[in-house]
Amino acid sequence: MQNILTLVRAPDGPALDTPSLEAAIGSIAALGGTSSDPDWLNPEIAVDIPFDGAAPGAVIRALAGELEGIDRAALPSDGRRKKVLVADMDSTMIAIETLDTLAAELGFGDEVIEITARSMNGELDFVESLTQRVALLKGFSAKEAMDAVMAKVVHTSGAERAVKTMAAHGCYCALVSGGFTFTTEVVHAQLGFQTHRANTLEMESDGTFTGALIGEIISRPAKLEILDALLAERGLGRDAGVCIGDGANDLDMLGGAGLGIGFHAKPIVRQEAPVLIDHTDMTTLLYYQGYRAQDFVV
Repeated sequence: MQNILTLVRAPDGPALDTPSLEAAIGSIAALGGTSSDPDWLNPEIAVDIPFDGAAPGAVIRALAGELEGIDRAALPSDGRRKKVLVADMDSTMIAIETLDTLAAELGFGDEVIEITARSMNGELDFVESLTQRVALLKGFSAKEAMDAVMAKVVHTSGAERAVKTMAAHGCYCALVSGGFTFTTEVVHAQLGFQTHRANTLEMESDGTFTGALIGEIISRPAKLEILDALLAERGLGRDAGVCIGDGANDLDMLGGAGLGIGFHAKPIVRQEAPVLIDHTDMTTLLYYQGYRAQDFVV
């Protein structure tokens, strides 16, 4: 078998039962494919169905409207476990948008939230919109605001388990964010990433924001460049990379990686990302790569 259909359900979601499996196998057969026996990665939660003779994309399209509430991916069986992970942070590995939260703490959250939403939907240039939003921070005291943001950081369900499991199995894991280093330097260590990259907010000597950034901006093309650099350092091609994110700023890396996953994604990402996680948590990143429940390290 050359391909594998993976189905994952949320613990409190619809059952992944015999009729569900029969529907998936029937869809493969209707496309002229053949499948072998289902292989449970986690009983009643995640299952692999190896198949051949049907295009993976066609299988996923055939399942559209079927198996409601169940995430699915059809991928080649070779090279399933990736060697480099590049993950977005805001609304992906953590449940907040840090700049929106920072602006809300300073009293102008609504204005920034609107710009962020348009940027993540691909309606505004990311660098331009980020510069515009950061400029609004000028003159505000930094430490109290940043501390307040960090107090509201919530890790996405399954994020620590996914990252630490991949790292334990030899994957190099990088947290790469269009957000800020004051968050990534803490979050990356908590979740088990080996490195992080993000934007650095400039501050005056008195501890107030200048309204500017220091150094390179982590933009949409920069994320793909970071992926490519990490792969090249290890003598690997793009097929060995996996990327996950939710917004338009992530699309280049999602499209460039061997496995690109839109996580509870914005509409533009839902349209363009090769693979989606819509209903379940970050452990599905593991199941899509063939990890079993007994492989999890936390």
